[in-house]
Amino acid sequence: MRKFGIIGVGHVGVTVAYTLVTKGIADELVLIDSNEKKAVAEQLDLEDCQARLDTTTKIKVQDYSELSDADVLFVTAGNVASLQHHDGNRWAEFEYTREIVKNIAPKIADSGFNGVLVDTMNPCDAIAHYLQREAGFTTAQCMATGTFLDTARMQRVVAEQFDTNYKNVTGYVMGEHGASQFVAWSTVKVNGHPLMEYAKANGKDFDYDALEEEIRMGGWAVFSGKGYTSFGIATCAVKLAQSVISDAQLECPVSSYNEKYDTYIGQPAVVGKNGIEYVNQIELPPDEEAKLKNSADTIKEKFATM
Repeated sequence: MRKFGIIGVGHVGVTVAYTLVTKGIADELVLIDSNEKKAVAEQLDLEDCQARLDTTTKIKVQDYSELSDADVLFVTAGNVASLQHHDGNRWAEFEYTREIVKNIAPKIADSGFNGVLVDTMNPCDAIAHYLQREAGFTTAQCMATGTFLDTARMQRVVAEQFDTNYKNVTGYVMGEHGASQFVAWSTVKVNGHPLMEYAKANGKDFDYDALEEEIRMGGWAVFSGKGYTSFGIATCAVKLAQSVISDAQLECPVSSYNEKYDTYIGQPAVVGKNGIEYVNQIELPPDEEAKLKNSADTIKEKFATM
């Protein structure tokens, strides 16, 4: 039985839930929210759609004890309103999400949950580290979506320059899921060719700084139009969860613990049944390694206040 839990059924959490149910990924699903009325309403709405689906998901609400045998727990709570006056600065949610972790971490630990945690809360990297520490899990068991989403945005932005499929672009956005992130251009390829070589061969001349800024501000472009983000981040979270339950050994950029810099940060890692199976230690050129260190320092500075 494939069982999942979701703490926080706002825009992201309910999109995760809808995806798990309508794609037949979850056999059982547990919904938990600070607003019990909303959790129950989402349960009913998801149950109403199941008569028209080919699969069935048993849904329970507001019961931490049901997490004891869950495979994956999504932590998707947040306060999107706090971002509205801070130009999408994810650190604006810091005080709010820190208090959420203080509240839910003991309950998660007491529930007997021993699966894999997938965090989407902002500031993503610092909160994942704090959640891992407070809930008492190993660093392998706890990950955050991190730059998995930013990398998807990079794939879109670069692919559009060549009118090719997003999936034909590979490479990584690394660092913080936030302002100090960077595109590791040395890793980016289009149709199997290094980006800069491919661009030259196709008569393209890019302002890479401008492209990077477009990627960095991708979330804000969505947020400023609809007031929140949901589909992209939820899809990334579900992809990670699927990689856990199928032991996919998926290599992707995800927020995980970096021993060198002693922090959670967006970096290539392999995701499987144990969560983070291992970090893929790629060699970066000196300028990109310096950016990674700078981003790590930014995250650690905030984490120290926790």
